[in-house]
Amino acid sequence: MRNVIVTGGSRGLGLCTLRKLASAGDRVIAIARRETEALACAIAESKAASKGAIHFRPFDLANLAEIGDLVRTIRGDFGPIYGLVNNAAVGTDGLLAIMHNSQIENLVKVNTISPMVLTKYVVRWMLADGGGRIVNVSSIIGFTGYSGLSVYGATKASMLGFTRSLAREVGRSNITVNAVAPGFLETEMTKGLDGEQREQVARRSALRRLADPEDVANAIEYLLSDKAASVTGTVMTVDAGSTA
Repeated sequence: MRNVIVTGGSRGLGLCTLRKLASAGDRVIAIARRETEALACAIAESKAASKGAIHFRPFDLANLAEIGDLVRTIRGDFGPIYGLVNNAAVGTDGLLAIMHNSQIENLVKVNTISPMVLTKYVVRWMLADGGGRIVNVSSIIGFTGYSGLSVYGATKASMLGFTRSLAREVGRSNITVNAVAPGFLETEMTKGLDGEQREQVARRSALRRLADPEDVANAIEYLLSDKAASVTGTVMTVDAGSTA
């Protein structure tokens, strides 16, 4: 059974992804600050199934100093880490001119620095174990931009550069590094958009709708699979055709 770490696994895309991977037979270690009712249900369902499994490790990824110990503990408890899905992020919006410095710092820390530090420690084990898969969850905002999301967009753009450079850095060690760039999804993070905004986003897409978290989870599952053995340093856009 392959071990895959999924951050931000308590809701939305992260929860959908860990359900998808567990149903495919993987042992998924979900990392989030707290266990939600939905995550508890997913864990219970995985125990009743005969394929994969879901385990929960409570952790605040803003606590950079303890990430190394977290990874070491997971490796000790479950064995070699096959995959890492860097999904956890905060989506704070606001105009840059009036955004508090602490909000900017938190966005950069959680969305960029934390996944980089986590990847650093996971990659060390992957190098020792002979390979692995890394998938970074970015966003189309990282290359299209969106008013009121300048800092968020900057953090997501940084993950694209990180993905491409790291893919070259670790490729010779049989480690692939890819990214998915979702558009606006039907999740809690888009509930802040009013009806007109949601309709406007949907109208601009080729498929005239928002993408579904299941679509993105399918892309992540593919990038972690044997079918994507020669795919690295690339970005898969899943946005219902918003950027077509």
